[in-house]
Amino acid sequence: MSDSHLLKIVHRTHYRYAEPVTFQPHRLVIRPREGHDLRVESLLLEISPQADVVWTRDIFGNSVAHAHFHKPGSELRFDVEVSVRRFFDPEVPPLIAHSPSPYPLEYDTMEHGIVVGYLTPVYAEETAAVKEFIGTLPNPGDFPSAEAFVVRLAGIIHEKIRYERREQKGVQTPATTLSLGTGSCRDVATLMMETLRHLGIAARFASGYLDCQATRAARGSTHAWTEAYFPDLGWCGFDSTTGRRCDHRHIVTGTSHHPRGVMPVSGRYFGASGAFLSMTVAVEFSTPEEMVV
Repeated sequence: MSDSHLLKIVHRTHYRYAEPVTFQPHRLVIRPREGHDLRVESLLLEISPQADVVWTRDIFGNSVAHAHFHKPGSELRFDVEVSVRRFFDPEVPPLIAHSPSPYPLEYDTMEHGIVVGYLTPVYAEETAAVKEFIGTLPNPGDFPSAEAFVVRLAGIIHEKIRYERREQKGVQTPATTLSLGTGSCRDVATLMMETLRHLGIAARFASGYLDCQATRAARGSTHAWTEAYFPDLGWCGFDSTTGRRCDHRHIVTGTSHHPRGVMPVSGRYFGASGAFLSMTVAVEFSTPEEMVV
């Protein structure tokens, strides 16, 4: 059996407008992050109207495409087809490293300058609401490790907040998500990130794709989750939408200290008030075997 496997990801984003509008530069975080377990074999990005594309790497190590447009349009399309090679058998995913870190965590002094950015809350004005939520949680110190507590936290948020897919831009604040009791994947990821930071656990926002039944049926969308940093384990993902630890099915395109840093597509346009009509996003996964007709 081969020790590497190909996966094709198709990600389409389509905006419609009532009349032609002028597009400002758009920022795309759509290229999977490469590492010891994943490599990008090819990436095809098609944009309409035509645009010049410049790739950069941001401060967080994400590959970012910047699209600069030449003319107005009543539609805006970003079609991405990327093939990635995963260096393990998807049926036998990689083992999860295990090196328990007791709570509270103690980070290496060499990492303090970087870790502080992942310990500082984004929504400092909502400290009271987040701390009230923390007051309902079990004591992190009662768990065998900080990691075990974070797994439980993902489960609690999953149980408490009902999933609701939202097409609107941006994320809900933690207080809004808690008060409504509903939220999208990016909303609960933000709530979990802020909760961890208030507890002294470094956390960041992760955006990407989830290999699940919906994406296999071409009914998927982009996904978001939270990553926590442990002294001996490094960055580990936790998905509060499913209430579980992230695994090989989660494919990261970007990570940031702030949810806005890794929006898959972001940008502005100039046009008449009310010109915007709709936005649709579709993500599809397939393997070489499934591509054969």
